[in-house]
Parts: sequence; structure tokens; C-alpha cells
Amino acid sequence: MTGVSRETLDRLASHLDLLRRWQKRINLVGAATLRDPWRRHMLDSAQLAPLVPAGARLADLGSGAGFPGLVLAVLRGGPVHLIESDARKAAFLREAVRITGAPAEVHNARAEQLDLEADIVAARACAPLDRLLGLALPLLASGGLCLFLKGARVEEEVSEARAAWKMALRRHRSRSAPDGVVLEVSGLSRAA
Repeated sequence: MTGVSRETLDRLASHLDLLRRWQKRINLVGAATLRDPWRRHMLDSAQLAPLVPAGARLADLGSGAGFPGLVLAVLRGGPVHLIESDARKAAFLREAVRITGAPAEVHNARAEQLDLEADIVAARACAPLDRLLGLALPLLASGGLCLFLKGARVEEEVSEARAAWKMALRRHRSRSAPDGVVLEVSGLSRAA
């Protein structure tokens, strides 16, 4: 990753070191992805940063190992809400927030149980688009948007979601995966 300070790189590296240690006890990411973690996790998450306006409140659904939310908190500041229902993963996130000094708050809860509002709702490897939209809508501030990192099945997911949702979509080619897409969703509402 280029264009970031040495201090920021050190904070991201400490996140990865912690991830490697905890991965031995709980499954936070696919083991094979740790062969190339800077591209597979850090760059994949960081590519969202230019799409997030300064000062925006961000919620990361299914934060897991902190991708993309914790990385975005380190890179661009907060406030960032890391939403994770698995208590073990939430414990990892709390420790990662502590060691990186990221301006993020961990919510060990299901998204449906939270009463918070975000300008941006992000997710990576969390759920199919139709389900993500249902989780995101109650959290999304008026005029807010969703940023979802998606893979090769994105068009199939979009087609399925359009049966239940109205939305404007922009697709950004992934910088980290040849078949990946950053799906930007705005104007979200349920179809009549």
C-alpha cells in the first residue's frame, strides 16, 4: 500500500500480526488468504476509502476480522461502528481497536438489534446482496449509501435483489481481485 504514512502502515501491520495470532484459535479469515494479506485484506478494504466522504459515520456489517471497517477507521478516522454478532470475533475486534488506536466502536450484536444511524454502510463477505440491503436500510441515514465488496456472482445477486429493492447502483472495479466489484448503492428503498 502506498500513499499512507509509516505510522499508519505500522498500525495496519499490528492489526495483521494480531490477526495471525488469533487465527490459530478462531477462524477469522480463510487461512489461504494469509499468504497475501496486504492485497487480500488491507488493499481490498482500503479501496473503499476514496468513496467515503470526510466525517461520514460508517457502519461495517459483519466486521469479523475488521475488514473493511477497522482498516477504514485507521486510514480515514471515525466514527466507525464495527457490528459483529459472534462474541469471539467481537473480542478480537476490541483488541484490534485497542492496539491500532482506531476510532471505532465494537457492537457485539446483530445489526437488527442496533439503534444507530450511519452515512455509509459497508460489508465484505457478509451475506448475499438482498439480505445485506435488508440489514443496511434501518441503519442508513437519509441520503446515505452502501459500499459492498462483492465477487464474481455480483450480477446474479443484483438481479435477485431487484425483485425486492429499488436502488441506484454504481460498480467500481476492484483493485484487489480481478473478478471483484465494489458495489455502491444509493437511493435504497423497498420495492412496492
